[in-house]
Formats: sequence, structure tokens, C-alpha cells
Amino acid sequence: QERMPQTPLFAAMFDGSSYNRNLYQSKEDNCGGLYYHDNNLLSGSLEALIRHLVPNVDYYPDRTYIFTFLLSSRLFMHPYELMAKVCHLCIEQQRLTEPGLDKNWNQKIAPKILQLLTEWTETFPYDFRDERMMRNLKELAQRIAGGDEMYRKNVQQLLQNLIRKLSTVSQYEEVLAKIDATSTDRLTVLKTKPQSIQRDIITVCNDPYALAQQLTQIELERLNYIGPEEFVQAFVQKDPLDNDKSCYGDQKKTRNLEAYVEWFNRLSYLVATEICMPVKKKHRARVIEYFIDVARECFNIGNFNSLMAIISGMNMSPVSRLKKTWAKVKTAKFDILEHQMDPSSNFCNYRTALRGAAQRSLTAHSSREKIVIPFFSLLIKDIYFLNEGCANRLPNGHVNFEKFWELAKQVSEFMTWKQVECPFERDRKILQYLLTVPVFSDDALYLASYESESPENHVEKDRWKMLR
Repeated sequence: QERMPQTPLFAAMFDGSSYNRNLYQSKEDNCGGLYYHDNNLLSGSLEALIRHLVPNVDYYPDRTYIFTFLLSSRLFMHPYELMAKVCHLCIEQQRLTEPGLDKNWNQKIAPKILQLLTEWTETFPYDFRDERMMRNLKELAQRIAGGDEMYRKNVQQLLQNLIRKLSTVSQYEEVLAKIDATSTDRLTVLKTKPQSIQRDIITVCNDPYALAQQLTQIELERLNYIGPEEFVQAFVQKDPLDNDKSCYGDQKKTRNLEAYVEWFNRLSYLVATEICMPVKKKHRARVIEYFIDVARECFNIGNFNSLMAIISGMNMSPVSRLKKTWAKVKTAKFDILEHQMDPSSNFCNYRTALRGAAQRSLTAHSSREKIVIPFFSLLIKDIYFLNEGCANRLPNGHVNFEKFWELAKQVSEFMTWKQVECPFERDRKILQYLLTVPVFSDDALYLASYESESPENHVEKDRWKMLR
């Protein structure tokens, strides 16, 4: 029984050019609702693109096509609707075969359909948190398994792997909820008896290198749970088939992406809290220098997201207004980091550094050199603009597949980065502190800041009065 080849790593799927160009049929395929130019699929009607996804006796879709279409088609239809159409096409094919050829057909086509379902469940497992998806998957899988023992085993394996992935993500979400609850409880205590529970970060971890490594632990863990489809679903505003209800109903399918953005905000506020809390100026200056060292180490590791969160925490106005404190800080190192993350020319310096890290990652010998953690909100912004291009149909009603390729290329690069194993050992004490220690709100930060260095002008004085 010939096995279908397994899905290669994403990096291999998208070679330097925009995608594997040699895998497409010739010009004749301009009929059938698909339009090619120089063997590149440029556009097609939604129906034709769905047909192109479904294997038949002589054909199995190219892997880059499968990933790209499953990723972007959700801008036009729910995954469960796509799944229903795929099932329908498979069953139709089976019906059209002549009686007697049925067994033979099954042997040829079953492994291909199974392979398509394997790729779908492995790459976009979260789609199957929807009961309708699961129902369709099981129906189609049972039909394939039919009477054949080997396929039955494969189908069971596929379903077990999928269920394991889904239960892992549910556990992760429960852990996040617990962490949130703990930090909320501690915040209440902090407000009533501030000194009783609040330690400071340098007491917990006096080594900036160790802190940068634990930040990288958190980043990689949270990145790992983001599904590629969340980048598209974050921007699906309306159900394209129904003007009243928003897509995906109440079940917001971007939980892991949102949790990751919340982590960035938490880290920024944590940095600002740690700097504004100490009563003595020299302590505050020491905390600033400590975070500059942490940020620099994050840069060296390739952890640009924590780096950016630390810089944005230091640039919050309750921190940046502490002129006397900053006067005590050696800021040369900070200036270099700020220059690296300078937003001008669309973050040109950062993008160069990111490309360098991505290059290093490709030729890496150790998992430490493989780490690339992009500045996440900028990645989302880039993907947002690609999504805009994908969602607009061409004048003839075709879907613009060229834009789909661009989006898939960007998301598949992210997929490679998120699969890196963290090479550093976990330190529970430091992780616990980073994830659950209470952080000040904006008002609390300003209050602490004014108490450290008194207000300088009317605006600040009025604000201080109000806060007190």
C-alpha cells in the first residue's frame, strides 16, 4: 500500500520564491474556474478552489495549496461549511464510480482522503472544536474506513491525535484562567496591605540573563498555542454570507492570540510597576539598569516581543517623567535598544534584526540559535493588511489566490518559529512571580510616580490631587 508522503516542515513548503511553482498543471486549467499564469495559480471561483482541494484517483493537491486554502478560505466561509462541501465531493466521487470498481476505487482514493484529513487536523486542530466539524470528520472517516482494517486503524489514530491536541489546549486555557484569578486576588491584597506581599523582581531573580531566559520560556509556551487560523479569524468581522450576525457566533476563536497580547501588556505594566514602586531614587535607578540588561539579553536571544514590552514599560509616562531617577542611570545601552526598536520607516531597524534572527534560525545547530520571537503586535498589523487584500474579490467574482499565497507565506514562517523547543530550564519561582505578581493600574502608577518625584506642572498637580 503506497503511503502518502507526510507534510514537510512549513519552511520547506514555501521556498524562496512565492511557492512551489512546478506543482501545477498547465494552462489548460484556465478552464474549470481556475486561472493560471506561467503555471502559477492566480485566482479562481470559490467552488473551483474547493474542488481543487479534494483528491481523486489521479491527483493529490500540493501541500502548500492545502495549507494556503484552509488558512484563507475562512474569510469567505466557515470551516464547517468547507468540511461539508469536501465530504459531499468525496461521496459524489464515490457514487459516480461504476459498480464493481468500488473496491478498487476505495483502495486508490481512501489513503488520499485520509491524508487530506490528517493535514487538516494536524495543522488546524482548533477548527474541530466545533461539533459540526467533528461530526463531518467522523462521518467521512467512517465511510473511508469502511470494511478495511488498516484504514480503520489509521482513522482511529487520526481521531486520537486530534482529541489529544484539543484536550491539551483546553488544559492550557484552564491554567491561564487560574493565573488570571491568582493575580487578581493578589492585587486585592496589595491594595489593602501593600508591603505584606510585594517583593521586588531583583530579590526574586538578581540575574538579568536568568530573567530573560524565563521570559523566553513564557513567550515560547504561549506562542506555541496560537493556531495559524487565529490570524485570519481575528479579522473576520462579519459572516460574509449573512449581514446580521458576526462570524463564528459567540465562540470567539482567537483566545490564544488574545492571551498572548495580554501577556505583552502585563509585562509592560510589570516593568513600570517595578520601577515606580521603590521609595529611594537609587533603587529605582538600579531597577531601570537591571531591565536594560534584561532587554539586551532578550535581543541577543531573539526574543523581540519581551524586548519591546520592556521598552514600552520604560517609556510609559509615569516612568519616563522620573527625571531625577533617569539622571542616575547609564543610558547608553538603552539608547542602542531604542534605536533597534525605533518605529520610524515602518520599524526598519527591527525588521533587519528580525531577518537576521530568522536567517540564523535556518542554519542553527542548537535550539538556542533557533529562537525567533517576533514583536507580536507588529506581526498582527502586517497580517491584518494581507487579510484585507485576501478578503476582496476580483471584479469577475474570483478569489484572489495570489494574495492568499502572500498571507500563507507570512503565517507559515510564524508556524516554524512557534515550534521551537525552549532550551532553557524552567525556574518555577521566577515564572510564578512574572505571571502572578500584582501590577499597578495606570492610576496607581501615576500615584507612585508622583510620590517618588513630585508633580512639576499644573496638569500633574491636578492629576495628583484627583488621584489622592
